[in-house]
Amino acid sequence: MPKKAKELSALSVQRLTKPGLYAVGVVAGLQLQVLRSGARSWVLRAMIGGKRRDMGLGGYPDVTLAQAREKARDARAKIEHGVDPIAERAAARSALAAQRGAEVTFDEAARKFIEAKSHEWKSAKHAAQWTATLDTYASPIIGKLQVRDVALAHVIKVLEPIWTTKTETATRLRGRLESVLDWATVRGYRHGDNPARWKGHLDKILAKPSKVAKVEHHAALQVDELGAFVRDLRARDGMAARALEVLILTAARSGEIRGMRWDEIDEAAAVWTVPTERMKGGREHRVPLPDRVLEIFRTLPRIDDSPLVFQAPRGGQLSDMTLTAVMRRMKVDAVPHGFRSTFRDWASERTNYPREVAEMALAHAIENKVEAAYRRGDLFEKRRRLMADWARFCDTVQPSGGEVVRIRAKVRAA
Repeated sequence: MPKKAKELSALSVQRLTKPGLYAVGVVAGLQLQVLRSGARSWVLRAMIGGKRRDMGLGGYPDVTLAQAREKARDARAKIEHGVDPIAERAAARSALAAQRGAEVTFDEAARKFIEAKSHEWKSAKHAAQWTATLDTYASPIIGKLQVRDVALAHVIKVLEPIWTTKTETATRLRGRLESVLDWATVRGYRHGDNPARWKGHLDKILAKPSKVAKVEHHAALQVDELGAFVRDLRARDGMAARALEVLILTAARSGEIRGMRWDEIDEAAAVWTVPTERMKGGREHRVPLPDRVLEIFRTLPRIDDSPLVFQAPRGGQLSDMTLTAVMRRMKVDAVPHGFRSTFRDWASERTNYPREVAEMALAHAIENKVEAAYRRGDLFEKRRRLMADWARFCDTVQPSGGEVVRIRAKVRAA
């Protein structure tokens, strides 16, 4: 052990300004280091594990003489008990750095999850919906909370206010909370069970969504009102009116129509092939095109060689509200998506086409997994006849109280 130096007073230490090392006494090896820059700091020189080591104890005067002597005594006590105080401090700093690296708020975790998964989602709109839902309902309550600390009480506080009033939104929100928390667990930001999981957990606390959800159907025209509407629609000019008419005649979704491209259309075969990435079900869909749709295509202008069939006046796709606005101007209490419901009612009530043919025309997913596994074809030729009959029905204005005539009372087996 080094020889103890003469004990210096606080005033004596304050006067040490010349560069060098100065022993201050009381605790062996404790020194004040004065640098050429004028900076001063405390150093404890000691033998640790058979080697001489210098251990910093902080800067002067932030660490006073009395505090430096106390730190030096604690360090020497650890050395006597076989503990390396320098290694111990390094380990503590490493643990602190690791802890800080694992400190992620729920908002940060949600943002990182969306960034990681958005590449596999169909469109930027899907990522925007995730962000909007979490920002609106989750962020105000748990956004600033460390994701490791999100517990059942927090999840309930997010979901309960909208569970019975906005059940569909709440259900999606719960699934998104579960996904973000699962991601955080896998990444090591949290541990334990997921408080947002449904089965065997939240299903014991919250009402079953199907029991409390208010089913709201898209407003749709009655079947017998369709012919008159199509007649009036054809009297209107404009890209949106033509897009809406094609939507009706193909029973397609608004997004599929608005994103329709010329290279998806085979006019010779009268087929429109909607690619996988633009289909809700994530599967390519062939649509038979009636003669009237082909006629519409021949009248449409090719604007600036745009690949879009229906282009907005300022370029790009038509907005969904553009099609809705056409119906509002016509003073019709319905929405574009409702025409798929009108088509489905017509197919089931006015024809004898098999249910699966109409469902395939609407590109609905097959709910029965066994049936879906064995279904190989897309019933295209049957659907071509179905859509031709639908186009003829759309051309016909139904008389009030007129006789209902069934189309194709008997469908031949394909």
